[in-house]
Amino acid sequence: MHFKLIIAFVNDDVTDAVLDASRIAGATGATVVNNARGEGIKQSKTFFGLTLETQRDILLLLVEEHLSRDILETIEQVGKFDNSPGSGIALQIDVEDAVGISHQIKELSETIEEII
Repeated sequence: MHFKLIIAFVNDDVTDAVLDASRIAGATGATVVNNARGEGIKQSKTFFGLTLETQRDILLLLVEEHLSRDILETIEQVGKFDNSPGSGIALQIDVEDAVGISHQIKELSETIEEII
């Protein structure tokens, strides 16, 4: 079984919605890193040194490769990435090896067999 790592940078007010939708799309779990900060093309506005933008969360989802594109597109739709600039980005990268996921492989095997 092959996996991909989806990394999503989302506004913290949509984190829960994105996680719920990802699970429905086939993700079996996620790691959330809170209070990240970033800048896009335009520099963030500040007021006396304090940023005026909302905090972002980083979501890390290790997903089976056959499910990864659907999950990635679901994240984009729920996060409204293409509708409003600065709302977030998501990407996926290949994972060569992973350990500690044997309990997920049993559950994923049945799901993947149905898809293939």
